[in-house]
Amino acid sequence: MTTESFETIRYTADVIAISDGRVLLIERGWDPYEGHWALPGGHVDEGETSRAAAVRELAEETGVQVAAADLRQIGVWDQPDRDPRGRYITAAYLAIVPANTPAVAGDDARSARWWPLSALPQLAFDHADILHAAIHAQ
Repeated sequence: MTTESFETIRYTADVIAISDGRVLLIERGWDPYEGHWALPGGHVDEGETSRAAAVRELAEETGVQVAAADLRQIGVWDQPDRDPRGRYITAAYLAIVPANTPAVAGDDARSARWWPLSALPQLAFDHADILHAAIHAQ
């Protein structure tokens, strides 16, 4: 008789919002990485696609509205150790946003800010790798 064990896998979506040489980041208001900067994103809800979750999370965390059709999928990040809370798989999307689009922190974000791509802070999780892939995919 064999005993099977199943790993809990959580599904998330992240957004790389680019505008005029800047990227939109949120300051995390919770652990892990509380106080660190990260890409906007979060869990995919039941019955929701990752693309719809990306649109929703971007709006909830930054107030920035984009159409789902305007998102370009950059890739899927699924390294087993990418999140200290357990196994998280994320689909990352690129959004090109008009210049001077305002961003206001909401939901779980402590703050939201446009950062010059040439002067980024240290990013939480593997978000620097995701951002790098998005920049090279443009």
